[in-house]
Amino acid sequence: MYSYDEVLTFVEQEDVKFIRLAFFDVFGKQKNISIMPDELKRAFIDGISFDASAVAGFGDEVKSDLFLHPDPSTLSILPWRPIHGRVVRMYCDIRYPDGSLFEKDSRLILKNAIKAAKEKGVSVNFGPEMEFYLFKTDESGNATTLPFDNAGYMDIAPEDSGENVRREICFTLIDMGIQPEASHHEEGPGQNEIDFHYSDALSAADNTATFKWVVKTVAMRNGLNADFSPKPLKDQSGSGMHINMSLDCEKGKDCTQPFMAGIMEHIKEITLFLNPTEQSYKRLGEKKAPKYVTWSHENRSQLIRIPAVKNGDKRIELRSPDPTANPYLAFALLIYAGLDGIERKLHIPEALNINLYKADKSITDKLESLPVTLEDAITKAMQSAFVKNILPAAYLEAYSNK
Repeated sequence: MYSYDEVLTFVEQEDVKFIRLAFFDVFGKQKNISIMPDELKRAFIDGISFDASAVAGFGDEVKSDLFLHPDPSTLSILPWRPIHGRVVRMYCDIRYPDGSLFEKDSRLILKNAIKAAKEKGVSVNFGPEMEFYLFKTDESGNATTLPFDNAGYMDIAPEDSGENVRREICFTLIDMGIQPEASHHEEGPGQNEIDFHYSDALSAADNTATFKWVVKTVAMRNGLNADFSPKPLKDQSGSGMHINMSLDCEKGKDCTQPFMAGIMEHIKEITLFLNPTEQSYKRLGEKKAPKYVTWSHENRSQLIRIPAVKNGDKRIELRSPDPTANPYLAFALLIYAGLDGIERKLHIPEALNINLYKADKSITDKLESLPVTLEDAITKAMQSAFVKNILPAAYLEAYSNK
């Protein structure tokens, strides 16, 4: 957690030659511009301009000048770059020429959600679990759909060929200030999972974005392609971004249940932003990906699972999102949905302690279902007063026309 002055000192003392100023389009795709150390003071004071009309969802050519202002607390060395002439990265706030904040910045949307929660005496920590596939590349370095191995859940080497790649990813994350918690082979051939520790919402979103970048970079350095799409192989497990949440509420109150009820109340309206691609809906409803708006303890067929814990720290795990979601947007919408549940004193339905993948239709036909297609999700989002009250209209337009 560096300050403005500490960043300037660090850059001078550590032989930093390039500073990457990073930000995100409305879909969560990372963008950046590199500056030299002599431009760093100007970046902090005046910002570095860019063409907003060239960034998805940011607007057209009219008044398209925006400015990047680096957040010094997000300074991180890129370990895969040379030690001499180092490269560092900082995430940025986006501002208009008059200095006002750019309302279409998803990082700002999350900051506003955190502020709204704080005003209500609520703090939400996030711990995402990210799944991804490692595929071989061809002789030209282009991605294929040939899995790196044919191992299964938690298999070991030599069947698990991704062991060394995961280790390199974990070491790289540590070098960038992110502490991995666990890593293992997942169910699909070439499928992997790496989890990292809980943190506050903004840090968790920053870490999620960094994680995807690190995984793709390390995979490429090993002649592989890391694929975060939700259903890259038709008959194999899809990749999810299970989002774990734990709450601290004022005066020691337990607000977990109404918060969870708020998420269940609004989940269909916000699914477009948790599952933003057509492929997302090929994953939902099979191989441990949920289909219905239900919850239960320790049950991986449900939308929300309450994991078994021994330390008394209760958390909820939302199992529908996938890695194509913009984490800043996803976390913000979940916070707002949970706050609505707390404010309205909503109650969770009765737990459904059955395996929904094997349940009789007489049971499942009575349940609320998540959107089954991208078009269905778009319709529900477009009709949602809740979503329209939180997101700029440009987000709904961009996600509807993606």
